[in-house]
Amino acid sequence: MILGYWDIHGWAHAIRLLLAYTDSHYEGKKYTMGDALDYDRSQWLDEKFKLGLDFPNLPYLIDGAHNIILCYIARKHNLCGETEEEMIHVDILENQATDASNQLTRVCYSPDFKRLKPAYLESVPGEMKLYSQFLGKRPWFAGEKGLKKISAYMKSSRFLPGPLFLKIAFWGNK
Repeated sequence: MILGYWDIHGWAHAIRLLLAYTDSHYEGKKYTMGDALDYDRSQWLDEKFKLGLDFPNLPYLIDGAHNIILCYIARKHNLCGETEEEMIHVDILENQATDASNQLTRVCYSPDFKRLKPAYLESVPGEMKLYSQFLGKRPWFAGEKGLKKISAYMKSSRFLPGPLFLKIAFWGNK
């Protein structure tokens, strides 16, 4: 498998964690963005349409004929839940996590970052409370799986601790 993304933490972080959790062997293809003022993206743009992807974008995962990512890996390793209730929990969490990620991304890339940041930070405790309530008394959001592989991955040289966003972001870019 080949996982392609910018040389940042970013959107591929969850994918890297899932690949580590499932003991999936993959090659990480990291693209570098140039510095200001032009933020040259030619390393990605020169290769983008040569990969044979239906909708070439970052991140991408190529596994034989497959180039879909998180859901594919999760299904391949039976991580989408074993019962209907677990599957629903996984779907809810995936969508909630995507919404949370999108909200942070919108704030961090906005030219109005300084104005938007206080309201975003005020919303975080309420969002975390919702996750806590959803978790309830269960040890995990879905299933009984531990995260020892994630911990080991985060201690390895393959782990990319940051930056979270591209250089053009107003926060999380270093």
